[in-house]
Amino acid sequence: MASDFRRKEILPEITEQIVASYHEIGSINHLGHCPLPSYNEITSLLADLSEILYPGYRRRQNLHFGNVPYHVGDLIDTLHDTLTQQICRALRHDFTTRNDADCEAIIEKDFEAEAQEITINFLKTIPELRSILSKDVQAAYDGDPAAKSLDEIIFSYPGLEAITTHRLAHELYRRNVPFIPRMMSEWSHSKTGIDLHPGANIGHSFFIDHGTGVVIGETCEIHPHVKIYQGVTLGALSFPKDGEGKIIRGTKRHPTIGEGVVIYANATVLGGDTVVGANSVIGASVSLMKSVPPNTIVTIEKPSLKFREAS
Repeated sequence: MASDFRRKEILPEITEQIVASYHEIGSINHLGHCPLPSYNEITSLLADLSEILYPGYRRRQNLHFGNVPYHVGDLIDTLHDTLTQQICRALRHDFTTRNDADCEAIIEKDFEAEAQEITINFLKTIPELRSILSKDVQAAYDGDPAAKSLDEIIFSYPGLEAITTHRLAHELYRRNVPFIPRMMSEWSHSKTGIDLHPGANIGHSFFIDHGTGVVIGETCEIHPHVKIYQGVTLGALSFPKDGEGKIIRGTKRHPTIGEGVVIYANATVLGGDTVVGANSVIGASVSLMKSVPPNTIVTIEKPSLKFREAS
């Protein structure tokens, strides 16, 4: 009983101290403001979009050309309404933050109309995205002798999961939607171990084999028919800073990868001026910070191995 009394006494004190910290440290809480986009809604949207991109593979089976229009129609209706709401929230919050304005007091800007236009234009890209993703699936099949079928790749390859989410997030990113593209990419990162910034511009027929630990930065440009393996980093060198010591944003910081390039496991390619020429091969564990001409093989010298009898 004494311990129960102590519990009733101390837990309200802890709660009071935590809430007090919300007043003292306001940079990591969002209280008393207009709502932000919802992680649950965004992940649900990704599931619906995957259902549309790959019908018959995900939640709903026994689809055929007779019933698929109704199924997709229901999903599109839901996506339109939910995505419009979530984009509206993101646009409103971004505007108020940049203009130091009161969210509730803004009446002159129609965020919902802007969000609806973005949503409709985004949904219009789905047929083209399906065309691109079909080439990604084929590239995975052509590039992996362990793959038994296209179905296996769609069901189980983390690289395809990551590039699917990336292509959706990239469409929103290039329409200047705040928050949501990065929320999508980080959800995919947590699920697959593959970190693709939504700003990266990735061509068709892209294949990530195995995938764990791959990192591709925001300003990276990847041409078609590129294949990369686990642990590859396409990153930035040191960031330039302005006169006040702040990072200069909006510059190209990540490399350009030419068509048909293969980059093997744990290789690192860094820098916005670094260009890997078409049809080149970057060997495993290479660290590259300068451009490579087309049709070049880059490797590191193999370390010498020594063998001796175990004592």
